[in-house]
Amino acid sequence: MLAQVFAIQAQEPASPHLAMWARVAEFDAEGFDRALDDGSLVKCSAMRLTLHLLSAADHPAIRAAMLPTLRAAGLRDRRFTETGLDDDAADRFALRLADAARTEPIGRAEIDTLLEDLVGEAPPPGLWRALRYIAPLRHAADPAKPWRFARTPRFLAAEAAEVAHADGVVTLVERYLAGFGPATRRDIAQFTLLRQPVITLALDRLGDRVVEVAGPDGALLDLAGASVPDDGMPMPPRLLPMWDSTLLAYADRARIIPPEHRAQVIRRNGDTLPAVLVDGRVVGIWRIVGDGVEISTFEPIESADWSGLAVEASLLRAFLGDRDDDLYGRYRRWWSALDTVEVRVV
Repeated sequence: MLAQVFAIQAQEPASPHLAMWARVAEFDAEGFDRALDDGSLVKCSAMRLTLHLLSAADHPAIRAAMLPTLRAAGLRDRRFTETGLDDDAADRFALRLADAARTEPIGRAEIDTLLEDLVGEAPPPGLWRALRYIAPLRHAADPAKPWRFARTPRFLAAEAAEVAHADGVVTLVERYLAGFGPATRRDIAQFTLLRQPVITLALDRLGDRVVEVAGPDGALLDLAGASVPDDGMPMPPRLLPMWDSTLLAYADRARIIPPEHRAQVIRRNGDTLPAVLVDGRVVGIWRIVGDGVEISTFEPIESADWSGLAVEASLLRAFLGDRDDDLYGRYRRWWSALDTVEVRVV
C-alpha cells in the first residue's frame, strides 16, 4: 500500500502508522513495524525537504530526483556558508558520514565528532541541520520506541543504487501520479519542490503512459488506465494524521481543504493538524482525550456523519492501544485558538 500511495509524510513519529491505518483495512501494524526494522521501508529527507516514508524499492530513484534540491538547501544555508568551506568539503563529509553509519546507527555525538574534524574546531550550532540533507542516510528504527522512531534520530547509511537525476525524476513523477493523480504540473511542483521545466521533461519521457483527463477547471494529468471514482461514490469519514500527504499533495489545496478552513488546519508555521474528513473534505480536526477522541468541527455536519466518525474514533482508539498516551500532545497549543462550530468527545 505504501508503494501505491508513493510517499507518506513522516515528520511526526506516529504519523506513518496512522496514515497506513487510515488507508488499509485490517492494517497489520506489527508487520509494518518489521518492515521499518529491516529497512524495507525508508524514512528520509525527500520531497519539500521534509521527512517521508518510502518503499526501499522507490528510494534510490526518489533520492536521485531530489538530490540537487537537497544539496542546494544545505550548501546555501548560511550555517554552512559561514564556515568558509566549499562544496567538495561538504560532499567528503557526507561520504564519511555514510561510511560511519554503514553497519551501526550513529547519533549526534558521532556526527559532531565528524563535524569537528571537518571544520577543525567545535562545530558551530546548526551546522548539522544544514548538512543533513546531503548525506545518503535513513533514520534507524528503534524497536523500543512505540512508533519505531524518536524525535532525536539515529541514522544508518541508505543503500542506494546509482540512478541518474533525470531518470529519478521520471520515476518520481510517475509515482506521484500513481499516488495522487489526477493532478497538474503545479501540483507535482508543489509536492516536490522540483521546477516545472524539469517535470515537463519527465512527462515528455513518460509519453503515452500519461494522459490528460477532464477536471473541474481544465485538463489534469493521470496515468493511462488509472481508475478514477465517479462523483457518486460514497466517501467514508476518515481521521488523518498530522501532515497527511493527501492534504499537502496539491498546489490547490481547496480540492480537499475548504479555503475558509485552511488556516485552522495548516498553521502559520506549517504545522498541519490531524484532520477529520467527511465526504472527502476536511471539516475539522481531532485529538486524543483520555479514553476517547475529541472531534472539533468547523462547520455543521449531519448526525449520520457523527455516527460514522464515532465508529472511526472507536477503531482508532483500539488501534492505538497503549502505544502512546500523549499522541500529538506537544501541539496542544493550537486547539486553544480554534474557531469551531461543535466539539464532541466520541
